[in-house]
Amino acid sequence: MPVPPLHPPLDPLQRRGLWLGLLGVFIFALTLPMTRLATGTPEAPQLPGLYIAAGRAVVAAVLSALFLLAVRAPLPRRKDWGPLALVALGVVFGFPICTSIAMRHVEAVHASVIVGVLPLATAAVGAALQGQRPSIGFWLCAIVGTALVVSYAVLRSGSAGLTLHPADGLLLLGMLCAAVGYGYGARLAQHLPAEQVICWALLLSLPLTLPLTLWSWPQAPVSSAAWGGFAYVAVFSMWLGFFAWYQGLALGGTVRVSQLQLLQPFISMLFAVPLLGETLDVLTLGFGLAVIAVVFAGRKMPVGKAPTRSPETQGSTP
Repeated sequence: MPVPPLHPPLDPLQRRGLWLGLLGVFIFALTLPMTRLATGTPEAPQLPGLYIAAGRAVVAAVLSALFLLAVRAPLPRRKDWGPLALVALGVVFGFPICTSIAMRHVEAVHASVIVGVLPLATAAVGAALQGQRPSIGFWLCAIVGTALVVSYAVLRSGSAGLTLHPADGLLLLGMLCAAVGYGYGARLAQHLPAEQVICWALLLSLPLTLPLTLWSWPQAPVSSAAWGGFAYVAVFSMWLGFFAWYQGLALGGTVRVSQLQLLQPFISMLFAVPLLGETLDVLTLGFGLAVIAVVFAGRKMPVGKAPTRSPETQGSTP
């Protein structure tokens, strides 16, 4: 009798989900360097952080409206508006606002280390929403990974006490917001077309993002490079990237596909060096590798189904 493989081969849909997830990771990896380019530095400020966060959502909402009209998309079901609001709070407001404000005060290479906690955070939220039960080892890896990120941020803060720079706290909060938005978006993408999930979330947010954009409109001249960074985060980070990402999470499973974000800190660092002229020092690289190693170990930890869910419901999750 043949011995079954320890790791069964992925079916075609799962493989497609992983490839789409990888495309989303590459698009999102440029978000922090491009946001840094758009917001500038304390010595040479460019676009206000609030304008970047709200304005990119307005641009993406206009594109979303045109797209939904082109495909004649029906309105979401009444029960979908609540999860769509949570998606909007996470990825339209929470993550963009936190990162746009923080990126004026920290380099993109520095922020890329903080992003290292995002894969486990996304997996944890996805496991909870899909009725899964991560093992103790999974949670231990999550705690160790978070501790590494916080330790790095404290060492980089330049403070004599054990305190975080406010920008690091904003980045960590942004990661939590992103994980919630990813988890609920992936669940919605089980029955809504993945590209429509972010479109409806952006349109739902427009009554708030449009006034915020007008209120925070830049008053000083802005460089063409800063506008280029803004254009990227509006079109790719806030819109097209989610087309691939939510579809990848829905097809491949949130817990599995979220671990592709292991690559995101390294890709962000590599882009930050030529785009922004930043340097990659030994401390940053060492902590980045340590965080990724812990998250990779967390990926290997078992994640089982919660016993309270019915077999019919369990079979509907990716």
